[in-house]
This record gives sequence, structure tokens and C-alpha cells, in this order.
Amino acid sequence: MTSAELLTDAFERVREEVHAAVDGLSVADLSHRIDPGANSIAWLVWHLTRVQDDHVAAVAGLEQVWLAGGWFDRFALPVDKHRIGYGDTADQAGEVHASAELLTGYYDAVHEQTLRYVRDLVDADLPRVVDTRWDPPVTLAVRLISVISDDLQHVGQAAYLRGVLGRIAK
Repeated sequence: MTSAELLTDAFERVREEVHAAVDGLSVADLSHRIDPGANSIAWLVWHLTRVQDDHVAAVAGLEQVWLAGGWFDRFALPVDKHRIGYGDTADQAGEVHASAELLTGYYDAVHEQTLRYVRDLVDADLPRVVDTRWDPPVTLAVRLISVISDDLQHVGQAAYLRGVLGRIAK
């Protein structure tokens, strides 16, 4: 298995889990917060998608799908168009409301751009420094694994919340 195949497989797993976490849920379910300071499923999926979109577009030298694909306008959230959710307050997280179709539509568009990029990577691409603001500087390999890790953590949180919602409803 090549590095590109490994990265593709990892991002495909994220996509499967994103769909499993939101499919069939109402906007009310997706927006539900188990307490006023908690994140909702909608915020978690929106945020993980924004991070993936932002970070992959930056390393690939592409425009974010959020803007280029018109998703900022479709979501119509009261947020700055460059916000990705990192450092959001509880009130800001509570502003994210979206349908399962909107969330998965945006995720799938980001996923497709991500796969088009990672499918062409070769091992020699991975040590390229993509962010010098850290010590040590961040390489392409580290950035992509960081995105996958962040995505899986947040989609796991969304899946947990889906389970909680199922128990609350009973």
C-alpha cells in the first residue's frame, strides 16, 4: 500500500463515520446540546469539515470548498466566512444549525477535493514543510495525519452524542 492509498483509506473512513453520525437525524436532533456548554452534532461535523477544508486547501494551494463551492452561502450561518470553529465559544458553537443533507453535502464536497489531492501524493512529498509557525515546523505528512486525527475525534464525539440522543428519546 502506498502513502497515497493509506491516506485515501483514512479519509474514506472519516466520510463513512460522518454519514453514519448524521444520516436520518432532524435539524433539531443535530442542533441539540446536552447542556448549554456542549457542542452539537451539527457543530462537530461542521467544524471537522471546516478544518479539513481549510487545512487541505492550504497545503494543496487550492481555494476552500466552503467559499468556492458556495457552501458559506448555503449554510447562511452568522459567522465570519473564514471561521473554522477552532476556539469557538459555547455561544458561537450554538449558532451552527444545519440539516443532515447540508452537512454531508459539504463534507462530501470537501472529501472529493481532499481525495483528488492525496491520490497524487508520493512519499517524497510528505516531508515538505507546510507550516513554519511551529517548532519543529509542520510537514505535509504531519498536517494530513493531524487532520485525520482531528476528524476522527470529532466524528466520534458526534457518534456518541447520537447515541445519547437515542437514549434521551426513549
